[in-house]
Amino acid sequence: MTERPQQYQFHQGDRILPFVPEEYDSRLAGLRRIMADAGVEAAVFTSMQCIAYYSGFLYCTFGRPYGLVVTATQSVTISAGIDAAQPWRRCHGDNITYTDWARDNYWRAILSVTGPGKVIGFEGDHLTLVQSAKLDHFLAPSARVDIASQCMVQRMLKSDAEVALIRHGAQVADVGGYAIREAIKVGQREIDVAMAGRDAMELEIAKRFPEAEYRDTWVWFQSGINTDGAHNPVTARALKVGDILSLNTFPMISGYYTALERTLFVREVDAASLDIWQANVAAHEFGMNLLVPGARCSDITQQINAFLEDRDLLQYRTFGYGHSFGVLSHYYGREAGLELREDIDTVLEPGMVISMEPMLTIPEGQPGAGGYREHDILVITKDGAEDITAYPYGPDFNVVG
Repeated sequence: MTERPQQYQFHQGDRILPFVPEEYDSRLAGLRRIMADAGVEAAVFTSMQCIAYYSGFLYCTFGRPYGLVVTATQSVTISAGIDAAQPWRRCHGDNITYTDWARDNYWRAILSVTGPGKVIGFEGDHLTLVQSAKLDHFLAPSARVDIASQCMVQRMLKSDAEVALIRHGAQVADVGGYAIREAIKVGQREIDVAMAGRDAMELEIAKRFPEAEYRDTWVWFQSGINTDGAHNPVTARALKVGDILSLNTFPMISGYYTALERTLFVREVDAASLDIWQANVAAHEFGMNLLVPGARCSDITQQINAFLEDRDLLQYRTFGYGHSFGVLSHYYGREAGLELREDIDTVLEPGMVISMEPMLTIPEGQPGAGGYREHDILVITKDGAEDITAYPYGPDFNVVG
């Protein structure tokens, strides 16, 4: 019987990446500085966000592990045979395909790049206990260093190319918002409205990025009681006159997440709801004015807290006021060091991209019941911040249907 290989290289087709090779070279140079400072000889990445950030390849795990190994001279993605040459076409650097013929060929492929006994950098916030034990068994590292937080800090500062892509994403989110606004009618189901927004964004992404891979763009469109949570899934609830609505569009372009979120009402809004809506809009505007270089996330949070407390609304706030943007989505990635929360002391710098998104949830049975949220994306500049979200917020534009 012919002996089957543990790994091989399958390179075919033209290479297509979200950014030019120089962008990835710059990111890898930054990573290698992190590695050198930490004494790391080889970094083994396992998360979607880090692999995509440093190589451009966004994997689909489907129960199989994927990786990226970076040394002082090499950058190699590790992918499963089921994907054939697609990972090579979509990555910067080299690619090794591991086979399923024997268990743990994944780790043997990684070992072929790292060699045994090295100081290994890893992602402590992603590597599972099972895979951690296998790392120790197969690579026999002389030491292990968790470099996840340093890599997150690197990702928090966007390049000009990243900001340009994020700007496209914000514009696509607006396209989805307008499509949703047009689809809102009494009797329509949440799912019907959500599909209109998603389809409009998919078509817009394909128009702007004809060589990209298209996946993961989605909409959360909630109505009535379903607006109480920011991440509540879409249902088949039918819209009624007077319903509060939450519009949330999320285009995904090459792993980069952007968002538009708006409060709306169907045809009419009662006085109690209008008061809360206008107060949340005021908090939104106040918060956006606080997003300037040199401001501290925790200080911004406390100032918005005080703003809402003065209006006896702070008790209805349910989560932080904003977060970073970049290689992330609803099921991978999070630049948790750049969030507007009481426990985050990061200072804003030019090149960071952050949202302002205050939300108030008024319980059922109280006047103005429902969830109110506005969301804009801002790029921190040397002089202040640029709002790259254009879809209007507030009652003047968003009482519809």
